[in-house]
Amino acid sequence: MIAAPIIALALAGIAAASPTPAATTCADGTIVANSQCCFWANVRDRFKNEIFLNVCQENVHSLVRIAFHDAIGFSLNSEKGGGADGSMIQFGATELNFHANEGIDFIVDFLQPFADTVGITYGDAIQFGAAVGLSLCPGAPKIQAFVGRPNATRAAPDGTVPEPFDDPEKIFARMADAGFTPTELIHLLASHSIADQAGVDPEDSVLGAPFDSTPFSFDSQVFLETMLVGVLFPGSGPNQGMSSPAVLAVRRVTYYNVLSGEVSSPLPGEFRLQSDKRFTVHNQTACAWQENALSQATMASNFQTAFQKLSLLGFNKANLLDCSEVITTPPPATQKQAFFPPGKRHVDIEQGCATKAFPTTLSTAAGTPTPIPAVQVQDIPFGRRKK
Repeated sequence: MIAAPIIALALAGIAAASPTPAATTCADGTIVANSQCCFWANVRDRFKNEIFLNVCQENVHSLVRIAFHDAIGFSLNSEKGGGADGSMIQFGATELNFHANEGIDFIVDFLQPFADTVGITYGDAIQFGAAVGLSLCPGAPKIQAFVGRPNATRAAPDGTVPEPFDDPEKIFARMADAGFTPTELIHLLASHSIADQAGVDPEDSVLGAPFDSTPFSFDSQVFLETMLVGVLFPGSGPNQGMSSPAVLAVRRVTYYNVLSGEVSSPLPGEFRLQSDKRFTVHNQTACAWQENALSQATMASNFQTAFQKLSLLGFNKANLLDCSEVITTPPPATQKQAFFPPGKRHVDIEQGCATKAFPTTLSTAAGTPTPIPAVQVQDIPFGRRKK
């Protein structure tokens, strides 16, 4: 009759003997569960001050881009790269020569010396840096930060990064090989809300042409604007390599440039990837694309989950240190919902989702259409490779 109370007292004694480690307050006031994360609070501040200059601009986009390109060199089914391990820096002499990685060399040129100076591995520099960068972007979700990745031991092979001129089925197969569904791919492409082109079109006049009209906000505008009918090219496109026209909707035709992966865009100065446009009408992705276009909160949540999965490719989360407390909460979205740019309206939508019509309730911004300016390279202490 007294066994149960005795056992209960014994268990209570064990619990009392093994208390939860006390939280640590870092020098900047950040409260962390593990004191080692105070080091990463300092790395966070250095990223913000020295790499991003405390704004959501070109270098944030570049960190998010290399985070994808580095991690996706991974396979569930064959021997490829090690995932989010920094191989794109560690083995840059190999991977930066791949066609799909055109334009990434400039972020490597200052991210590598930054990581060496701070004393962190390249895999952590890429993934932690992307989480810090996104925290500066209005509307972005807060990304958990896991650190402790060892240095890469091998380069990822060529062909692991999808190209914008690839057929959707080829892209889906590559992503599935890395463990992602077509819907998860669309969720990852929310990163294009802060993206601009480098390496797709070789013309200097098109360098930095953004993918939507709000390139410094992590918003659903890119999903809406990619659904608009294309009417022009931002430069002198479509350049060489024109393929046969492909009908995307009953009443519209979009022309593809096979070599550059570029298709016509709806706004002057805006750049559109062929792959993005195809996803808006493909039966496996059109409805997920439209869902992101219609809900800022849904888009951000979807990206948060997919990007977290990407950042852990090749690693067991249990073997890494969770320093998510040091990542600050991003500013709120500047718009709660996407809007039609000046001069555009519902009739300009190329409907892709077969099960749900695009609503007629979105507003159109006032004013007249004006060219969207290119995103400029940021001048930071670590500089850019001289060519």
